[in-house]
Amino acid sequence: MFGRFVKASHRRISLLSRVWNGQSGALAGKQAEEKMITLLRDKFPKAETIEVTDISGGCGAMFEISVIAPEFKGLNTVKQHRLINEILKAEIKDMHGIRIHTRPSS
Repeated sequence: MFGRFVKASHRRISLLSRVWNGQSGALAGKQAEEKMITLLRDKFPKAETIEVTDISGGCGAMFEISVIAPEFKGLNTVKQHRLINEILKAEIKDMHGIRIHTRPSS
């Protein structure tokens, strides 16, 4: 049993998990924002706006995301948000909450 405990303690911890637990401070929160912006920019290269903001006071537990992109044209809000959720699913699993704002660009 002790062997399993030791193995489990060596699991890889994501950047957001470290931020949420206060291990890396505001710098890690900024790194998490930048990582999510990069992931979204890769998926929406023609986006008019991509903004990611830590709204948890710097601990990385909650983010607000705004994306205005032509790829959303013809999609309802639920489908737009599902796209964002799919792109950021690895990051979202370590968050307390997320606010998503999307719309098609004109």
